[in-house]
Amino acid sequence: MTRFTPRRTIRRPAARLLCLLLLLSTAACSDTAAPDTAAPDTAAPDTAAPDTAAPDRTPPGDASPQRNRWRPAPGTTWQWQLQGRIDLDVDAEVFDIDGFENGADTVAALHARGRKVICYLNAGAWEDFRPDRDDYPPQALGRNNGWPGERWVDIRRLDVLRPILAARVDMCAEKGFDAVEPDLLDGYRNDTGFPLTARDQLAFNRMVAGLAHRRGLSVGLKNDLDQIPQLVDDFDFAVNEECAEFGECAKLAPFTERGKAVFHAEYALNTEEFCDTSRRLGLSSIRKRLPLDTWRRTC
Repeated sequence: MTRFTPRRTIRRPAARLLCLLLLLSTAACSDTAAPDTAAPDTAAPDTAAPDTAAPDRTPPGDASPQRNRWRPAPGTTWQWQLQGRIDLDVDAEVFDIDGFENGADTVAALHARGRKVICYLNAGAWEDFRPDRDDYPPQALGRNNGWPGERWVDIRRLDVLRPILAARVDMCAEKGFDAVEPDLLDGYRNDTGFPLTARDQLAFNRMVAGLAHRRGLSVGLKNDLDQIPQLVDDFDFAVNEECAEFGECAKLAPFTERGKAVFHAEYALNTEEFCDTSRRLGLSSIRKRLPLDTWRRTC
């Protein structure tokens, strides 16, 4: 559940989160973050070697994984809530909620209201508060990613991560979710503790997309703007944070041009500062507070 700025990696800006925490205890904080000065990766962007590890186990109860998947169109309205009890009455066509913390009953209740439901999962980091935390071998865990209890994972270890993530996606499918939002799909742009390349990231992201598709679930590309040209055909929609604040929303055009939704959130900007751009590009844009609770403002 993380993201760093600029050149994002972590789901929410770490500096602002630290500011929020400090405000609670000291009522004083500055909102500055050191720029990401890591040297750009120069590996060929779309030449990943094929993964030869054993495939994940057969999806439970899914005899036809190629069934018609849900494919949200540009402009589809959405709510993103990862904290607190889900407010089922929010006026949105799509709800993006935590896959571990919400049960099949919540998904069914949203379906009864005509909503589609996305299963939020952390794909690129280990979390010490998840029930499968012991499934990750210590050698696959890297540096802390800026959030308490979270560490980057070595995405090169597809043999290790595939069965873990397959079990997570199985959970989403068993609960009745329509899609998956795998977080932290751009670890190669960060100081993870591993020498990750763009090629490593492409292989990992495509593996994650394949896990969802084989279970009949749609899957969204989270951030990772620089690899959109290589990955747009592998994903059914995109989820983005703060492209307006950083002047990068045009990079998401390959999704909307293919009739695929871009679910976009801003934290610091007011709606009047980004909604015109959002409408022009066909983005599904909202403003959220950092805790990602029920509060939202729409364009």
